[in-house]
Parts: sequence; structure tokens; C-alpha cells
Amino acid sequence: MLTVEDPIGVRYLHLMTVLLQRRRLADPAGEVWEAADLQWWWPRDRHDDPADARVWLDDDEPVAAAVLTRWKPDRFSCDVFAAADFEAAWTFAAARCAQVDVAHIEMQLPEGDTAAQDAARRSGFAPSEESYAVCWLDPAAVRAPRRPLADGYRIVSRADEHARPHWMTRRSGAQVEDGLRHCSIYDPQLDLAMLAPDGSVAGYALFWPDLVTGVGLVEPVRIEDAHAGQGLAAQLLDAGLRGLAARGCTRLKVSVEPANTKAVRAYTGAGFAVSGIDRTWLYERGTTTTDGARAG
Repeated sequence: MLTVEDPIGVRYLHLMTVLLQRRRLADPAGEVWEAADLQWWWPRDRHDDPADARVWLDDDEPVAAAVLTRWKPDRFSCDVFAAADFEAAWTFAAARCAQVDVAHIEMQLPEGDTAAQDAARRSGFAPSEESYAVCWLDPAAVRAPRRPLADGYRIVSRADEHARPHWMTRRSGAQVEDGLRHCSIYDPQLDLAMLAPDGSVAGYALFWPDLVTGVGLVEPVRIEDAHAGQGLAAQLLDAGLRGLAARGCTRLKVSVEPANTKAVRAYTGAGFAVSGIDRTWLYERGTTTTDGARAG
């Protein structure tokens, strides 16, 4: 028997982690997001508003969900984790999108999933020009960097370098470390920073070992502009990917915008190969929703 819950906080985090892991195990190639993706989002938006998420459960196990994630005051995303014919989830998504006053609400859909695309159109979404390449790598095929680490630079993990403020604080907010510590897939040994010769942070990367699904996710990776061009991203990727493999991950994943040529070179240089494309769809006000009403 299906029941419905509108979870918040750590309850939301738990249910979404279990649901995304179940969906990945059921379909090794078809899901857009990993459980680790939603865990990475959670420090930014802990879903304190019960109106932003609805989960359907069968015998207390999550089987479907529709969620709204608040990235910035003017940027939201919406995701439906359900089959295209699970109309209740799509109806909830359309209704919630109609209630919030922002210019754009994003949704990622695989290029080949016509059933989900049709459901998204009925819910008020339309495809945009933005897309992401989905890349996978066998851990056995991880490639070593072409050149050694630049003089004076070194890689540290959050487990070892915990006295300073977290290296993602400037872009992700002061709450990022506390949020990450609540995430079951987060591993501080694979939360890496590249330190410059003067001790400042030249870049960082976070690697998520999901041992339930076997997928190791790379998200995010950043090298500061002042330190670009020295092969630092390759060194961070090598350290993190080898760490994921050592923890037992059987497949490694990263998504990248094709127009971001520096990132594409870094990931393909590490051995990643594109397996598919996810397109960004945008919610359009005034289109017909799944229940026949007019949105907006």
C-alpha cells in the first residue's frame, strides 16, 4: 500500500538517498542523478519546507519522489524520480513549480527518454539549448597524469587538514562542512584540496564512494584561475579516482558541459568516455499541467 510523506531535513536526505540508490541498482545506465548528487545538493538546500518534496513509500520504502531544490533565490531545479506514468509525481511537480515565482526552474532529462520528456512537457517544461555529457570510467582504466605535480604544490584531504575553514565555504556557504558531515556517502579522506606553495587553496575536488551502488561520483572539481595551466586538475583527479577504486567502486562517473573545454580535456585525459547526453529542460508558465490546469 502506497503512503505519502513530505519530508524535511535529515529525513528528506535519508529517503532520497535510499530512493536514488534503489533506482540506480534497478537501472545501471538510465538514471540522471546519483544518490551522491542529492547529498551534494543537501548542504545548499536542506529542504526545510515540506512543500518542496513529496515521497511515495511502499511498506516504508521510498519508491518515487518529486522535489524542488533551491540553489539561489532566483534559481530552482525540479526533479521527478518516478516512471513517466506515475502521474501523481508529475502532477505534484507541476503544481509546485506553478507556486514559486522565479524566472527559470530547471530539470535534467536524458536525451533518449521520450516517455519522461513527454511527461515533462505535460507538466510545463520545454527543452533548452543547455546540455551535459555523462561520462563513465572503469576504475581499472584510470590514467596517471602526464606530468608530475608542480613544485611546491601538495594535495591534502579534509580528514588531515581540518583546522582551516572548509575550502568550499566561499562558493557553497559556511554551512557546507556541517552539511557534508550529515551525508552518508561523504568521505573526508576523498574531500581533497590542492594547496599552493604559500599554503593557499589552489583548487579542490570531492569524490563520493557509493558502496551500495558501486558508483563513484566526481562532483565538484575546481582549479582557481591563478593556478590554471599547471596540470593540477589531472593530479586531483588521479588522487580521487584512485581513492574511489581503493574503496571498492566499480564504476566512476562525472558530468560536464561540452562547452567547458578545459573540463572536458581534464576528464577525457583521465580516461572518461561520454556515454550519453542529459538536456536541461525549463519550466514554462502558462502551459498545461498533468491535471489539465493552466500553470502560472
